[in-house]
Amino acid sequence: MKTASKRSGAKAAAASVEVEMQIRGLMLDPLTNMPIVVLKDVASDTVLPIWVGIFEANAIALELEKAATPRPMTHDLMRDLARGLNATVRKVVVSEIRDDTYFAVIWMEQEGETVTLDARPSDAIALALRWDCPIYASRYVLDNARQIGEGPQNGEEMKVWLENLNDDDLGRYKM
Repeated sequence: MKTASKRSGAKAAAASVEVEMQIRGLMLDPLTNMPIVVLKDVASDTVLPIWVGIFEANAIALELEKAATPRPMTHDLMRDLARGLNATVRKVVVSEIRDDTYFAVIWMEQEGETVTLDARPSDAIALALRWDCPIYASRYVLDNARQIGEGPQNGEEMKVWLENLNDDDLGRYKM
């Protein structure tokens, strides 16, 4: 994980501010048919869409729907492994965006020490759901994600579209 001392001043300040997010929904992008995890700021209407792979979306959907599987899935194994090592996942943070790719950090505690792990946001979110711990995004990510749009829409149009989605639009994710 990069430390703040390796970043420029303004970027470091924005990166260090964490905004609590909640999962607003899991849906398919109508243009690409790729899954999108839609995170929403708990204190505002700001949304953060993160395009994920089909398998990662399935892992998130299974936990959102509290679906039981006959054998542990990868994220269940990760949770059980952490518990077996007397570690606790405290939070996950969508921490960076570089070249239109998001990066996340899983914050764990083990025997009084903080341990951070680099992760894909989809894996971090799937694990956070299994630990029932908070999900955050850095202010830097939220500010820079607004400039990114998928398909013919620009970033601002995508933001408005995502903020105005209703529950029927988001629906339940089906594989």
